Amino acid sequence: MRVFASLDELRSAVGESVGPGPWLTIDQKRIDAFADTTGDDQWIHVDPERAATGPYSATIAHGYLTLSLIPVLGRGLYTLDFGTARINYGGNTFRFPSAVRAAGRIRATATFADLRTEADRALLTVRWTLDNEGQAKPACVAETLTVVTTPERTNS
Repeated sequence: MRVFASLDELRSAVGESVGPGPWLTIDQKRIDAFADTTGDDQWIHVDPERAATGPYSATIAHGYLTLSLIPVLGRGLYTLDFGTARINYGGNTFRFPSAVRAAGRIRATATFADLRTEADRALLTVRWTLDNEGQAKPACVAETLTVVTTPERTNS
Protein backbone atom coordinates (compact mmCIF):
# COMPACT_ATOMS: atom_id res chain seq x y z
CA MET A 1 0.00 0.00 0.00
CA ARG A 2 1.44 3.33 -1.08
CA VAL A 3 0.36 6.24 1.12
CA PHE A 4 0.64 9.81 -0.14
CA ALA A 5 0.68 12.32 2.71
CA SER A 6 0.82 15.44 0.54
CA LEU A 7 0.26 16.81 -2.91
CA ASP A 8 4.04 17.14 -3.34
CA GLU A 9 4.50 13.41 -2.64
CA LEU A 10 1.85 12.59 -5.23
CA ARG A 11 3.41 15.00 -7.74
CA SER A 12 6.77 13.24 -7.36
CA ALA A 13 5.11 9.87 -8.18
CA VAL A 14 3.85 10.90 -11.64
CA GLY A 15 5.12 8.27 -14.05
CA GLU A 16 5.34 5.56 -11.39
CA SER A 17 3.21 2.43 -11.07
CA VAL A 18 1.88 0.55 -8.06
CA GLY A 19 0.69 -3.01 -8.12
CA PRO A 20 -0.40 -5.41 -9.14
CA GLY A 21 -2.81 -5.87 -6.29
CA PRO A 22 -4.55 -9.03 -5.14
CA TRP A 23 -6.79 -11.10 -7.40
CA LEU A 24 -10.57 -10.64 -7.25
CA THR A 25 -12.89 -13.43 -8.40
CA ILE A 26 -15.81 -12.31 -10.54
CA ASP A 27 -18.52 -14.85 -9.73
CA GLN A 28 -21.90 -15.32 -11.37
CA LYS A 29 -23.67 -13.81 -8.36
CA ARG A 30 -21.83 -10.49 -8.91
CA ILE A 31 -22.53 -10.59 -12.66
CA ASP A 32 -26.25 -11.25 -12.01
CA ALA A 33 -26.44 -8.43 -9.45
CA PHE A 34 -24.88 -6.02 -11.96
CA ALA A 35 -27.37 -7.17 -14.61
CA ASP A 36 -30.25 -6.59 -12.19
CA THR A 37 -28.96 -3.13 -11.30
CA THR A 38 -28.32 -1.93 -14.85
CA GLY A 39 -30.99 -3.83 -16.77
CA ASP A 40 -28.31 -5.34 -19.02
CA ASP A 41 -29.53 -8.93 -18.91
CA GLN A 42 -28.11 -10.11 -22.22
CA TRP A 43 -27.81 -13.92 -22.27
CA ILE A 44 -24.01 -13.83 -22.59
CA HIS A 45 -23.97 -12.48 -19.01
CA VAL A 46 -26.86 -14.20 -17.23
CA ASP A 47 -27.71 -17.50 -18.95
CA PRO A 48 -24.99 -20.05 -18.11
CA GLU A 49 -26.67 -22.81 -20.10
CA ARG A 50 -26.89 -20.82 -23.33
CA ALA A 51 -23.51 -19.14 -22.77
CA ALA A 52 -21.86 -22.57 -22.47
CA THR A 53 -22.45 -22.94 -26.23
CA GLY A 54 -21.48 -19.33 -26.98
CA PRO A 55 -18.20 -17.76 -28.02
CA TYR A 56 -16.63 -17.89 -24.52
CA SER A 57 -18.04 -21.26 -23.38
CA ALA A 58 -19.31 -19.53 -20.22
CA THR A 59 -21.05 -16.38 -19.11
CA ILE A 60 -18.85 -13.27 -19.04
CA ALA A 61 -18.77 -10.17 -16.89
CA HIS A 62 -20.14 -6.96 -18.34
CA GLY A 63 -17.38 -4.63 -19.50
CA TYR A 64 -18.88 -1.88 -17.38
CA LEU A 65 -18.89 -4.20 -14.36
CA THR A 66 -15.17 -4.76 -14.87
CA LEU A 67 -14.60 -0.99 -15.19
CA SER A 68 -16.71 -0.28 -12.10
CA LEU A 69 -14.46 -2.52 -9.98
CA ILE A 70 -11.49 -0.17 -10.28
CA PRO A 71 -12.21 1.41 -6.85
CA VAL A 72 -12.34 -2.03 -5.20
CA LEU A 73 -9.21 -3.24 -6.99
CA GLY A 74 -7.34 0.00 -6.33
CA ARG A 75 -8.21 0.23 -2.65
CA GLY A 76 -5.19 -1.80 -1.61
CA LEU A 77 -2.74 -0.13 -4.00
CA TYR A 78 -2.61 3.46 -2.77
CA THR A 79 -4.35 6.05 -0.66
CA LEU A 80 -4.36 9.83 -0.66
CA ASP A 81 -3.92 10.80 3.00
CA PHE A 82 -4.40 14.52 2.42
CA GLY A 83 -7.08 16.87 1.15
CA THR A 84 -10.71 17.14 2.07
CA ALA A 85 -12.45 15.09 -0.67
CA ARG A 86 -11.83 12.83 -3.64
CA ILE A 87 -14.41 12.99 -6.40
CA ASN A 88 -14.62 10.86 -9.54
CA TYR A 89 -14.42 13.36 -12.37
CA GLY A 90 -14.60 10.93 -15.28
CA GLY A 91 -12.34 9.11 -17.64
CA ASN A 92 -10.42 9.73 -20.81
CA THR A 93 -10.42 6.26 -22.33
CA PHE A 94 -11.30 2.67 -21.52
CA ARG A 95 -11.12 -0.56 -23.48
CA PHE A 96 -11.92 -4.22 -22.78
CA PRO A 97 -9.29 -6.28 -24.67
CA SER A 98 -10.38 -9.64 -23.18
CA ALA A 99 -13.60 -10.94 -21.65
CA VAL A 100 -13.73 -12.03 -18.01
CA ARG A 101 -15.46 -15.40 -17.72
CA ALA A 102 -17.64 -16.10 -14.69
CA ALA A 103 -15.39 -17.37 -11.88
CA GLY A 104 -12.44 -15.61 -13.55
CA ARG A 105 -10.03 -13.42 -11.60
CA ILE A 106 -8.79 -9.89 -12.23
CA ARG A 107 -6.25 -7.62 -10.51
CA ALA A 108 -5.11 -4.03 -10.98
CA THR A 109 -1.99 -2.01 -11.56
CA ALA A 110 -2.20 1.79 -11.35
CA THR A 111 0.15 4.25 -13.05
CA PHE A 112 0.07 7.90 -12.04
CA ALA A 113 -0.08 9.54 -15.46
CA ASP A 114 -0.63 13.22 -14.72
CA LEU A 115 -1.35 15.70 -11.94
CA ARG A 116 -2.66 19.18 -12.67
CA THR A 117 -3.26 21.69 -9.95
CA GLU A 118 -5.07 24.98 -9.55
CA ALA A 119 -6.29 27.02 -6.61
CA ASP A 120 -7.59 24.53 -4.02
CA ARG A 121 -7.86 21.34 -6.06
CA ALA A 122 -5.85 18.89 -8.10
CA LEU A 123 -6.84 16.66 -11.02
CA LEU A 124 -5.15 13.24 -10.90
CA THR A 125 -5.05 11.04 -14.00
CA VAL A 126 -4.44 7.35 -13.32
CA ARG A 127 -3.91 4.68 -16.00
CA TRP A 128 -5.29 1.32 -14.92
CA THR A 129 -4.48 -2.10 -16.27
CA LEU A 130 -6.75 -4.90 -15.06
CA ASP A 131 -5.05 -8.24 -15.62
CA ASN A 132 -7.29 -11.14 -16.63
CA GLU A 133 -5.85 -14.31 -15.12
CA GLY A 134 -4.81 -16.81 -17.77
CA GLN A 135 -5.32 -14.37 -20.64
CA ALA A 136 -2.61 -12.73 -22.75
CA LYS A 137 -4.55 -9.46 -22.92
CA PRO A 138 -5.87 -7.45 -19.96
CA ALA A 139 -9.55 -7.40 -19.08
CA CYS A 140 -9.57 -3.61 -19.08
CA VAL A 141 -7.30 -0.66 -19.66
CA ALA A 142 -8.66 2.67 -18.50
CA GLU A 143 -7.64 6.22 -17.71
CA THR A 144 -9.56 7.77 -14.82
CA LEU A 145 -9.69 11.32 -13.48
CA THR A 146 -10.05 12.17 -9.81
CA VAL A 147 -10.48 15.64 -8.32
CA VAL A 148 -8.77 16.04 -4.97
CA THR A 149 -9.84 19.10 -3.04
CA THR A 150 -7.19 20.36 -0.73
CA PRO A 151 -6.95 23.25 1.71
CA GLU A 152 -3.32 23.79 0.72
CA ARG A 153 -2.67 26.26 -2.06
CA THR A 154 -1.51 24.35 -5.13
CA ASN A 155 0.87 25.44 -7.83
CA SER A 156 1.06 24.06 -11.37
